[in-house]
Amino acid sequence: MAMASSESRLQQQPSPKDAADQNFDYMFKLLIIGNSSVGKTSFLFRYADDSFTSAFVSTVGIDFKVKTVFRNDKRIKLQIWDTAGQERYRTITTAYYRGAMGFLLMYDITNQESFNAVQDWATQIKTYSWDNAQVILVGNKCDLEDDRVVPTEDSQRLAEELGFQFFEASAMDNINVKQVFERLVDVICEKMNETMDGDINLVTNHRNQLKDSPSESHGGCAC
Repeated sequence: MAMASSESRLQQQPSPKDAADQNFDYMFKLLIIGNSSVGKTSFLFRYADDSFTSAFVSTVGIDFKVKTVFRNDKRIKLQIWDTAGQERYRTITTAYYRGAMGFLLMYDITNQESFNAVQDWATQIKTYSWDNAQVILVGNKCDLEDDRVVPTEDSQRLAEELGFQFFEASAMDNINVKQVFERLVDVICEKMNETMDGDINLVTNHRNQLKDSPSESHGGCAC
């Protein structure tokens, strides 16, 4: 999603220093996907800036943030893309699936339609991304337990069927946000280590991903 004010929109972009920093061991390109209004932008802002606001309008196209983390003695730069959920932007957003190392596939636990769409989003991942992309299913807004319509058990069952890991989380209450991203990074690293000879070259090639990608296309809970 994009911020309503122009000043806030500018804050979405990484600083020139962050974008130009090449002092890292790996770069992982991550995408947050799912229906519109499930909280993708709020989730990203909570993780990247430790901030939360409800003053978002629907994302136009795609935006990204950059965050550097340390895992297993490695400095890993995360290029995290926040995608529009509306159908009319699908051609734009699926173009970014290629080269993505991991996906957060998000739905809203208070919105049955967003959960019903998970299978379709999973099919898009399979269609447009590379075979070893790792996926975590995220049930967002678990702070709204009284309004829940998607049982945790249904989500766990679907995640198992799809071969995804699963978390319930809340961007508003900062529940499992950091844990979701850390787990996604860890499973990418695990997969990379399993197939070191092949994937290590792919991962290091992502050092050039940031400068090649446009900065903007168009201007209880733990499971």
